[in-house]
Amino acid sequence: MHKTLIGLFCATALFSTTLLASGESHFTAGDFTLTLIGGGSSDNDFDSSTSYIQLGLGHYITDQFAVNLRQDLGFIDIGDSNFYNASTRVGGQYVWAVNQFAPYFGANIGVVYGDVLKNQFIAGPNLGTKFFVNETTFINLGIEYQFLFRNTSGAQDGFKDGRFVYELGMGVRW
Repeated sequence: MHKTLIGLFCATALFSTTLLASGESHFTAGDFTLTLIGGGSSDNDFDSSTSYIQLGLGHYITDQFAVNLRQDLGFIDIGDSNFYNASTRVGGQYVWAVNQFAPYFGANIGVVYGDVLKNQFIAGPNLGTKFFVNETTFINLGIEYQFLFRNTSGAQDGFKDGRFVYELGMGVRW
């Protein structure tokens, strides 16, 4: 299953880059976006899973490049115990238009904290697409690979032990 997901991640990236020259941007420099996303994640061996909600605020620096701030709150239910984790991340996304679709790729970095994951850095690439249902509202479907580390020397080991995070949500542009 792990290889299938990596293949899906790469195929989506390849498909998206073939569409790069198509269409006009759905965004204009100065636009803001607000997203509400729900999702889940699993470790790279699918031994543990969690669910989360995310609130994101984005600002378009150019018609195709946005910076964003994301706040996640995750819930973990293990046996009779319940735990929470949260993360605060900043990042960037490159977005282009293909008719009603706005494929994107980007990266995030920030901190994660809570009951299970105590004050660590979190980083990783992401990709997906925004499907516009009208001029200002879109559905967001994405996947992100996140890894944890306490310092720069631990980032390489953290990358090998990362987790896939699946995203489905809605957003608005203004």
